[in-house]
Amino acid sequence: MTTTTGGASLRFRGERYDGVIFDCDGVLVDSERITSRVWAGLLTEIGLPTTTEQSLATYLGNSMGRCLEIVTEQLGRRPPDTLLPRFYDEVKVALASEVTPVEGIVALLDALDAAGIGYGVASNGEHEKMRTTLGATGLLARFEGRRFSAMDVARPKPAPDLFLHAAEALGFEPGRTIVVEDSPLGVQGAHAAGMTVIGYAELVAPDRLRAAGAVHTVDQLRALLPLIAT
Repeated sequence: MTTTTGGASLRFRGERYDGVIFDCDGVLVDSERITSRVWAGLLTEIGLPTTTEQSLATYLGNSMGRCLEIVTEQLGRRPPDTLLPRFYDEVKVALASEVTPVEGIVALLDALDAAGIGYGVASNGEHEKMRTTLGATGLLARFEGRRFSAMDVARPKPAPDLFLHAAEALGFEPGRTIVVEDSPLGVQGAHAAGMTVIGYAELVAPDRLRAAGAVHTVDQLRALLPLIAT
């Protein structure tokens, strides 16, 4: 399936690109602090005292499978089987009532739509979570048929699998794809896929994103508009 429209193309640093792949949490929707707060509360309850800031620093960008591995390592034992079900239940309620679009994303998507540039979302999160967050922020319809989850591939970020899967479905050549990511793990995955990564440095220091492979960083999404000349 390809979602590119017409013969439009975009440019970045003089090079032509087929389209853009966005991360979801922290790039499209302002969900990371909400998710990290819920996760930190549950970890504290099971005997692993964690603040929201510590949760962000440790778990940002990881798949839930990897998050459980980290918890097991830190606890020295497997966490209760109820941990994930409780997290999914509590975070769904919190996100549905609190999540908002990341500032500047609507204008950026509007500009891409106006230029006929294709885009999609590739997230380590589950499809249900994306439906919740994108639905609550009014962005769901914009990504119909363009949503890709780590659940769709063998390996989550930082492996390149998800980005390559998304690019193939969208009809983008990996080397002609721009990725916007806010976590070092996501940047690593897109870089490994041979894509050009722009880091959104709102929660993570720009140097960490550049060290992971980002060729440029911005701290506001509206700063992308003049960079991407269509």
